[in-house]
Amino acid sequence: MNKKAIVFLLVFAMVIVACGDTADEAAVEATEEEHDDHDHEDESTLEQVQERGFLKCGVSTGATGFTEVGDDGSYSGFDVDYCYAVAAAIFGDYSKVEFKQLTAAERFTALSAGEIDVLIRNTTWTQSRDTELGNDFGPTTYFDGQQLMGRVSDGLSSSSTLADIDGLRVCTNAGTTTEKNITEGAGLVGATIELVTVEAFSEAIDKFIAGECDIVTTDGSGLVGRRAVNDALNDWAIFPQSPISKEPLGPTYRSNDSQWADIINWVVYATIIADEYGVTRANIDSFDYDAAPEMGRLFGKNDGELQTKMGLSADAYYNVVKQIGNYDEIFSRNLNPLGLYREGGANARWTEGGLVYAPPAR
Repeated sequence: MNKKAIVFLLVFAMVIVACGDTADEAAVEATEEEHDDHDHEDESTLEQVQERGFLKCGVSTGATGFTEVGDDGSYSGFDVDYCYAVAAAIFGDYSKVEFKQLTAAERFTALSAGEIDVLIRNTTWTQSRDTELGNDFGPTTYFDGQQLMGRVSDGLSSSSTLADIDGLRVCTNAGTTTEKNITEGAGLVGATIELVTVEAFSEAIDKFIAGECDIVTTDGSGLVGRRAVNDALNDWAIFPQSPISKEPLGPTYRSNDSQWADIINWVVYATIIADEYGVTRANIDSFDYDAAPEMGRLFGKNDGELQTKMGLSADAYYNVVKQIGNYDEIFSRNLNPLGLYREGGANARWTEGGLVYAPPAR
């Protein structure tokens, strides 16, 4: 064999070895990546949130009193406060939350894809959403109902009915129970309407203000909030007096994660139970827990607490009320300024004729 042939064989052998090493390394890296992905998929939602160091909470693109964004980028509102409350329970620090604004059409896809950990975005609990979308719903935080809003100058008033919208243009956002309810309701009373749908409810309001639709419809709380902000001429009437639907609003999370569901649910229940006992941010540290063992258990002040069995610290729900407040504080702070009150309505305490109720903490 000549020298050229020997050199060629040596070089060829080196290339084969090098390629083999590279392939082995690539295979190892791929295996490690698959293993990492597999490990992450096996983690519970709570473990993922704790490892990440903050909560991802889905909220509205804008709902007066429920989700509002200040000029400085800060978030506030009834729904926002419940996002803060979940963060307070998990981390002991309400600020450890990242908000993701979602349209009605985007919200369920974002939840299913894992882009958010929980959806707290004026979302109605329905049978189809509960059974077909892979979601579960937590306790109702606000009992609402769909109403309509039109102009007094167009002959409408708080005494108007669905039949009075015959021949009118109605604006609402697509992909909502609102769209289905108004279509079904108008049909039942024989009213013919032109339905104009948009992505975000703020667009529906803009069209209403511009005169591109005669009626705008959504949950009653949303209409009250918009009227409080935009109706400078006091020309907007909300009707009918009895809502055309039931709209129980509350947190939504992915199915089949019992631990995460328990944590979210009991965040809500903790605010309700604290309200029942009159425990507020102001008196939480001076409250007599010996005289109210249930509050002591819920706040980790005495024997029998269950928070540690849920994967949280014993004082998790103490932190919720200490930092965010009880249900009445959250409601009053965000919704009273809009003219929405608990008294005499479904959102009153169960002892006062309302529907706001929590199971016992024991």
